[in-house]
Amino acid sequence: MVPQDDAPVLVEDEARSVTMSRAVWREGRASLVPGNDATRKSMHDATPARAGDQPADTGRPRARLDVIDAVRAAALVAMASYHFTWDLGFLRLTPLNAALTPPGRVIAHLIAGSFLLLVGISLVLATRNGLRWRPYLMRLARIGAGAILITGMTYWVMRDGFIFFGILHCIAVSSVLALPLLLMPRRAGIVLSTLLSIGLILGSVTLRASLLDEPALAFLGLAHLPPQTNDWVPLFPWFGIVCAGIALGRLGLPAFLRSPLARWRAEGRLARAATFAGRHSLAFYLIHQPVLYGLVYAVVSVTGPHPRAGVAEFRTEFEGNCTRTGGAREACHVASKCIADVLRREGLWGSGRPYTLEERAKAQGFARQCYEAAEGTASPP
Repeated sequence: MVPQDDAPVLVEDEARSVTMSRAVWREGRASLVPGNDATRKSMHDATPARAGDQPADTGRPRARLDVIDAVRAAALVAMASYHFTWDLGFLRLTPLNAALTPPGRVIAHLIAGSFLLLVGISLVLATRNGLRWRPYLMRLARIGAGAILITGMTYWVMRDGFIFFGILHCIAVSSVLALPLLLMPRRAGIVLSTLLSIGLILGSVTLRASLLDEPALAFLGLAHLPPQTNDWVPLFPWFGIVCAGIALGRLGLPAFLRSPLARWRAEGRLARAATFAGRHSLAFYLIHQPVLYGLVYAVVSVTGPHPRAGVAEFRTEFEGNCTRTGGAREACHVASKCIADVLRREGLWGSGRPYTLEERAKAQGFARQCYEAAEGTASPP
């Protein structure tokens, strides 16, 4: 799950810039007179602040809105927490991988949705004074390069589940598809963005066709079955969330820019750290998971996996196989607990390697005994 990186840039008022330039030139000439301290002070006051200087609060929102960066940072923290939970489960430091449970998947969707909503709002902010092609294309190139990097690295590490259309891919494509919505008149943009948002979200549930099951069309999100991948953020419904952000941004932007939130400044270490992370969200996204995974891997190398890691998943899979082959549901449920306990007791659990022929035969024998015991026709192993 990541995010867009660049923020909008205000276009300076031309008349104000010309006036400032003339003032600086006049004061600069006056400052050539020796000893004219008052004039030099006046020139200093008229000169625009250097990059990095703290600007005075003029009551107008700055080019970069701290509140947007702070909200993006909160989404980054949520994303990192989810990935940390996934790492703990994947490396078997917890009994259950909570990130893969139904509540965990809901949380993952909420986090992804928050990023994509911010994408739409940020695109509106970036184009509120017109589209500036160079910053737009540079931002798009950075996100596209990050998406390609993610695809290449995951293909190298986990070819069976590599990421071919994750959140960065979705953001890059959405940033291109959203251009007409950003450049059309405000009212038309709001209406069309709203209709597209509703249509894409509903379409992700109702539109299905065998033609769309082709792997090359998996990025649409309309196949009957999801592809095997570790991160999948298709255009249906997720571009709809970007459209919702555009509609919300274009509708509320005038009032928002007049509000105290638009003039809020990050003060204190925590707030400044948050806005810094929000300004560099793409770098944070690309770096955080390798760091977290490395830390968890170092811990599990010392402590070993949790004693009950994978038990819940094993029991669920065992029960499914048992009922599909004709077993009674209640007996399969009881047998799943029995076989998990027996495999752990006999040292056949969590070895991390395939069974030998002898071990496989032994495990299958235990499974039969456990099922017969659950039916009441035999003693448990």
